Amino acid sequence: MNFWYWMGHTLSRLFGKVVCSYRVQNREALEQVEGGMIIASNHVSFIDPPFIGAAYKQPIYYFARKTLFDHHVSNFIFSRVNAIPVNQDKPELSILKKVIGLLKADEKVLIFPEGERSRDGKLKEEGEPGVGMIVCKSKVPVLPVRLFGAEKVLPRGSNKISRHPVTLVAGELIDLSDLIESTELSTKDRYQAIANRIMSEIAKLELDEDRGE
Repeated sequence: MNFWYWMGHTLSRLFGKVVCSYRVQNREALEQVEGGMIIASNHVSFIDPPFIGAAYKQPIYYFARKTLFDHHVSNFIFSRVNAIPVNQDKPELSILKKVIGLLKADEKVLIFPEGERSRDGKLKEEGEPGVGMIVCKSKVPVLPVRLFGAEKVLPRGSNKISRHPVTLVAGELIDLSDLIESTELSTKDRYQAIANRIMSEIAKLELDEDRGE
């Protein structure tokens, strides 16, 4: 963990505790895989990546909108906190190959299957097929997680931060072997089916007010 990641990680944990009473439900599930893993989450706010990263002791990688790297200062920072620049309108094959390489090198990568932040906090039923491709090519475990309350702290389209409790709910590893090995589906349909199942598993995660730490 380099200095810049450590600083961001520390500030995210502090901000989460002070402003958002940040909690993690089913924390033990986060550490059940030592090697490469895809962390698949809903996406409702700009604070999603740092809050999910704060739940892990080791650094994780995550996608960030490519335009965030346009300014030399933000480029300097994002490049040092494991952000991967991505063109949301047209994901580049080189970036997908980089992510697959990271996963095969035993790194953990945070992916938002929806592809963009939700406008109303609700989950989409379908994910982006690129997620399915990454799963098939990397063959690493997929862990569903879901943030509750983050859209109240910093909703899409707003620059104002509000106090509101945030909880990260971690699920159990998703068994996708039947889809990965399927010979009945075309490649395109297989990728989409994997993305959709991941979204379905995220949707199943529920907030328990009596659990979390």
